[in-house]
Amino acid sequence: MKTQNNYMNPYLAGFLLGLLLLVTFVVTGRGLGASGAIKSVVVAGVETVAPTHAKNAEFYKEYVASHNEGVLKNWLVFEILGVIVGAFVSGLVANRLTWKVEHNPKIKSRTRLIAALFGGMLFGLGAQFGRGCTSGAALSGMAVLSAGGVLTMLAIFATAYALAYIFRKLWI
Repeated sequence: MKTQNNYMNPYLAGFLLGLLLLVTFVVTGRGLGASGAIKSVVVAGVETVAPTHAKNAEFYKEYVASHNEGVLKNWLVFEILGVIVGAFVSGLVANRLTWKVEHNPKIKSRTRLIAALFGGMLFGLGAQFGRGCTSGAALSGMAVLSAGGVLTMLAIFATAYALAYIFRKLWI
């Protein structure tokens, strides 16, 4: 049983995220985002497995053409690698690394993992339809006072609030 909470103060974390977003705008000219990295990995995978299809399909062809130095050299790929390494180091430093799957005692670990995978896939699909993930569309959009960013954030929170009652048994 864990008695100590080793998480960062949420207000400090939010402030630091805001600073990071500001630095990202200054250095790269655009905000944060994650779905573009996944898209780069998928396109690179299709180019490797089915190069003819990647050259002929409009979706892949346009994406490859817009990344002259290669799709895996996209800065978003390095951003996500940094997030993964940073999360691992944070868990290591705070002594939170474990192989345990946290879930409600009424369900099995397998059910929790399947639900998380399914939810992640839905979120990824939504990111493609919405032309960006929550980081890119909502967080970065709101940082530049975009109406689309505000609407995206409102839609995300409203949907999460509406569906929380249905899916809460998977986590609580």
